[in-house]
Amino acid sequence: MNGGWLTHPLLSARGVDHGFGMRNSTPPADLRRPNQVHGARIVAASACGGPARPDADGIVSAAPGVRVAVVTADCVPILLAAPGGLAVAALHAGWRGLAAGVVAAGVAALAERGPAPSGAVATIGPHIGPCCYEIDDSVIAALRPQFGGGLDAALTPTRPGHARLDLGALTREALIAAGLVAAAVGSLRDACTRCDADRFHSYRRDGAAAGRLVHFIAARTQRA
Repeated sequence: MNGGWLTHPLLSARGVDHGFGMRNSTPPADLRRPNQVHGARIVAASACGGPARPDADGIVSAAPGVRVAVVTADCVPILLAAPGGLAVAALHAGWRGLAAGVVAAGVAALAERGPAPSGAVATIGPHIGPCCYEIDDSVIAALRPQFGGGLDAALTPTRPGHARLDLGALTREALIAAGLVAAAVGSLRDACTRCDADRFHSYRRDGAAAGRLVHFIAARTQRA
C-alpha cells in the first residue's frame, strides 16, 4: 500500500504489506482488529472476522494477505513479521500493556505460527516520545516488576514523584527480552504523536476529541 502510510525497511524486506497510519491515512476496508483494553491478550485473525471484536491488545495471523491491525493515539504500535513474512502480528502497547507483558505474549503467539523469535523482525511505530510523556511513581511501580532495573534507563526524573518515560526504549527492551535480536528491532524517527499535530493524533494533546491512528500488517501471499 502506498500514499499516506509510513513503512519501514525491516518489514519491507520481508515482503509484507504494512503501514503505520497518520492523521490523513485512509484505512483499508478489510482490516481485522481486536477491541483494545490495555492488557496482554493476543488473538488470532480468525477471531476478528465478524462484527463483534474480542477484547485483546494483539492480533496474529498466518493467513496470506489478511490485514491485521491495532489503533493508537499515543501508545506504541508494534508490527512484527516472522522469517519469510509468512506470519505477522500487530500489538498495542501502552504502559499498562507493557506492564502486563503484551510484548512477550505477542512474540510468543507469533512464534507458534513460524520459526523462533530470533528470526523475527519488529518495527516500533509513532507514539508519544520521552519529550512529552511524564508519568508518576504509581506508573513506575506498576512497570517495575516487568522490567526491574532495566526500567531506569528509560526514565528521566523531572519533579518529585515524576519522570519522563521513553516508551519506545522500553518496548525495544521488551522485544529483545522476548527473543528478538537487537538489529531486528526498528523504529521510526521523529514520530512523537504529541509533538507532531500535522501528522498524528494524540490523546495527551487533544484529550477525548483525539482521533485514532490505524496500523496494519499482512502475511505474504507467497513464499520468498
